[in-house]
Amino acid sequence: QVQLVESGGGLVQAGGSLRLSCAASGNIFSIDSMGWYRQAPGKQRDLVATITSGGSTNYADSVKGRFTISRDNAKNTVYLQMNNLKPEDTAVYYCNADVARFSERYRYLEVWGQGTLVTVSS
Repeated sequence: QVQLVESGGGLVQAGGSLRLSCAASGNIFSIDSMGWYRQAPGKQRDLVATITSGGSTNYADSVKGRFTISRDNAKNTVYLQMNNLKPEDTAVYYCNADVARFSERYRYLEVWGQGTLVTVSS
C-alpha cells in the first residue's frame, strides 16, 4: 500500500504565496515522476507541474514564472511553491506519483493524494 499525503493548502489573498507538500509513504521501491494537478469547481482536473526523478520539470503555461516544483528524493516528497497567486488559482490541488513497490519493482502504478484546497481571494 502506498499513500500520498498533501499539506499546505489554505486561504490567501491575491498576490500572496503558499507552499504545498506531498509525502509518499508505504511499500515504496522507487518513484519516477511526481506532480501536481488541480481541479476547480465544475471543471476538469488539469496538470499544474511535474518533475522527474532526475529533476526535469514541466509546467502549465498558466503557472510558468509563478510556481516552482521541487522534490526531495530521500524523503519521497514533492513540493509546489506558489507565488503571486491569483483568484483563478483557486482549486483543489492533488499530488500524483508513479510508484514502484518492492513486490513489483519494475511496474509503476499511478497514485493520487486526497487533495488540498487552495483558495485565493481577490
